[in-house]
Amino acid sequence: MHGILNIDKPYGITSMEVVRRVKRASGQKRVGHAGTLDPIATGVIPVCIGQATRVTQYLNDGRKEYEAQIELGVTTDTYDAMGEVLARCDPGDLSESDILTELKSFEGSIEQVPPMYSALKRDGKRLYELARAGIEVEREPRQVQVYGITLLELQGHVARVLVSCGKGFYMRSLAFDLGQALGCGGHLKSLIRTKSGPFKVEDAISLEEAEDALENSDWQGILNPPDVVLSSMRATIVGSKIEDMVRNGRALPQGLRIPNGRANEKCRAYSVDGRFIAILTFDATLASWRPEKVFSSSAKEAAPVA
Repeated sequence: MHGILNIDKPYGITSMEVVRRVKRASGQKRVGHAGTLDPIATGVIPVCIGQATRVTQYLNDGRKEYEAQIELGVTTDTYDAMGEVLARCDPGDLSESDILTELKSFEGSIEQVPPMYSALKRDGKRLYELARAGIEVEREPRQVQVYGITLLELQGHVARVLVSCGKGFYMRSLAFDLGQALGCGGHLKSLIRTKSGPFKVEDAISLEEAEDALENSDWQGILNPPDVVLSSMRATIVGSKIEDMVRNGRALPQGLRIPNGRANEKCRAYSVDGRFIAILTFDATLASWRPEKVFSSSAKEAAPVA
């Protein structure tokens, strides 16, 4: 069983609980998620099974989209609705224009300070463990990418926003930082991840549906092949001799149908009968492609090679 489940995470449970339930239902040992969602969040959580766990990094590096409700005027210790209220402030007559002006400042390549209640580590301990012990430490700002923020509506003091971003971006920090910028405080009231890489929430299945299908060995229709997340890479088809070289970890000879690439560029390799074989990396020093990750013959292609 090798592939990726597009699961709509239910409210109130951790991402690791989703993994545990999939592992139990599938009977598989190699199961992992791509991109943590807080218990307060729902929406897309890709769960990788078997060899698909080897493409998790590409899902983590992919673009994500979130729909969030940010409540202004209330600050909490966790930056979300599950935390303890630290302060209340009347936001006054904030307009959509006021909020839009501040939201625009969070677009592009920005520095963001992670929340204390996060899974990042300091001296071997998770930050949330320190926070629960009443210890707050200095957090270094991290460079994150925000492709766009749209204000969908403003109802009272609750702003509903749509955010497209890269890896490592904390929606809770956005809610907190927006509240600070507006001078009234704020926290994340609700959150839906609407997209992660190629996976969309409208195509996701519930955790219960996934468990039922896995327990009844009816998983073929719900499992996406591993290479579905690699469509941004160019692809090539290789014959049996080159496939043997790939499987033996050898650099491929020059003069193949695969044109030379940029240093460290990636390429998908398929067999003539459509099996997904490997991810290749271009070695600029040797001017040749080398296998980076090799997949067994059971890992089928997601779609016609393009």
